[in-house]
Amino acid sequence: MYKILLVDDAGFMRMMIKNYLTKAGYTDFVEGEDGAQAVQLYQQEKPDLLIMDITMPNMDGIEALREIKKMDPGARVVMCSAMGQESMVMEAITLGAMDFIVKPFKEERIVQTVNKVLPL
Repeated sequence: MYKILLVDDAGFMRMMIKNYLTKAGYTDFVEGEDGAQAVQLYQQEKPDLLIMDITMPNMDGIEALREIKKMDPGARVVMCSAMGQESMVMEAITLGAMDFIVKPFKEERIVQTVNKVLPL
């Protein structure tokens, strides 16, 4: 079974993604609240996939992605962004993010994206 690291400073966003993915058959989750935790938890937990918000306190998702890709160039990362963050999304893709999901989330988009990256 795959381990998925969810990182977003909004707990309800992590809960929503976790609920959608649990219904789709994924069961192993680790959660963090900011980019610094993302880097630390990625190192500790070695997840199969990281789903991470771009805009967070302490260290944003772009900086965390940069650090994680230095540690593990093969890291599978999907970024989350609000509407209007296209330049940050493009930077994330350039840095190696595999995909992005735009907030507000649609359940089928989240499941489809994760299934593409981690087929069940």
